[in-house]
Amino acid sequence: MQFFRYLVSGSIAAAVNLAALYALTERAGLWYVFSLVIAFAIAFAASFSLQKLWTFSNTEMQRTLPQVFLFLLVQLINLGINAVAVYALVEYAGIWYMAAQFFVLAAISVGSFFVFKFVIFGETVDTEEMTL
Repeated sequence: MQFFRYLVSGSIAAAVNLAALYALTERAGLWYVFSLVIAFAIAFAASFSLQKLWTFSNTEMQRTLPQVFLFLLVQLINLGINAVAVYALVEYAGIWYMAAQFFVLAAISVGSFFVFKFVIFGETVDTEEMTL
């Protein structure tokens, strides 16, 4: 059930990202790159909140700031892994970029679930180790 919630939360965050990007670009008239950055921030907040509170039922607020930092770090690392892996699959394995993205996202999603579950939102994390 928790993995299902994880997938639903991720899907909602992706939809929020796309909706914000579209609204900021098409309706507010912002440059799409600027809109992309704002949309990422909005979707990040939605994703973090959903994952923390709904997926992993982590309501402890004392650890929120370190969790936000670690969550962002994981997202940025995933972005780098995603870019390199998709590039390699497309350029060296001849896989269509959309198929490559699908497979890479699936692998990253599974790995991220365990990082979120056991490291960021897990009960076994010592808050002394998570200080900024």
